[in-house]
Amino acid sequence: MSEVILYSRPGCHLCVEALEAIAALHAEGYRFSLREVDIESDDLLLRRLLERIPVVEMDGEVVSELVFDAGALRARLDTVGADDRAGGGEA
Repeated sequence: MSEVILYSRPGCHLCVEALEAIAALHAEGYRFSLREVDIESDDLLLRRLLERIPVVEMDGEVVSELVFDAGALRARLDTVGADDRAGGGEA
């Protein structure tokens, strides 16, 4: 199963919107694990990602940053067969 990581921080309204959109993809039938990482918990992440959040990474590859791109994540999920809607994807 693919892993989607959302890099965010408290008080980031764009991060909240991204989390909601990612949850909606899961509700549509896409299979993935989701992990949210607070960039304030790590000084290196904070310095590296502060101006780019929300950053969405899937299986180690950045899929979206700054403004969440649901189409890009959906396309990446389709590529790895994570779609269970109407029998799509892998069992």
